[in-house]
Amino acid sequence: MRVTVLYFASLRDAAACASEIVEVEPMPLSELYESLKARHGFALPSSRLRVARNDAFADWGADVEDGDTIAFILPVSGG
Repeated sequence: MRVTVLYFASLRDAAACASEIVEVEPMPLSELYESLKARHGFALPSSRLRVARNDAFADWGADVEDGDTIAFILPVSGG
């Protein structure tokens, strides 16, 4: 199945793209992130991120479905 993955900030820099279409087997969002982390060399563990699936925050244990748009969102700080 195919999903679109969106990257922001340091994840975008490490992946060298803002988004990509990825062919995946059925798996939880946590496994998707770990596979992309290994491929792109992301430094942040999933515990430091939020994940959104189809424009809504999702649980890391939710399964990826064909056609999903997945976004990995870094913590935001301001001052």
